[in-house]
Amino acid sequence: MAEDCLFCKIIAGEIPSTKVYEDDRVLAFEDVSPMMPVHTLIVPKTHYDNIADNIPDEELGYLMNTVGKVADLKGIRESGFRVIVNTNDDACQSVHHVHVHVLGGAPMNDGSPALNQ
Repeated sequence: MAEDCLFCKIIAGEIPSTKVYEDDRVLAFEDVSPMMPVHTLIVPKTHYDNIADNIPDEELGYLMNTVGKVADLKGIRESGFRVIVNTNDDACQSVHHVHVHVLGGAPMNDGSPALNQ
């Protein structure tokens, strides 16, 4: 756990969240500033700054495989959804704990939403 990391504090239960899914390796919770009707974040319980932070293949694969579970739980698998991973400041990663955005619940245009999470 990184001492000043917002997501590490959410994982530890120090900050409340609206949980969508949790197991021993990942936590999925609702984004506090959703960009779509469905906007869920998935984070590994082990702290990594970003997706380029030498995450072990098994850990990264597990994180990405959780996307389908979240899509099922949120009812967006069939209608479609977008998956985004912002990396570092220029890509608007404001919380430096790797996380996956799962967005859906409404039709999207061709451009990606400007995510600031």
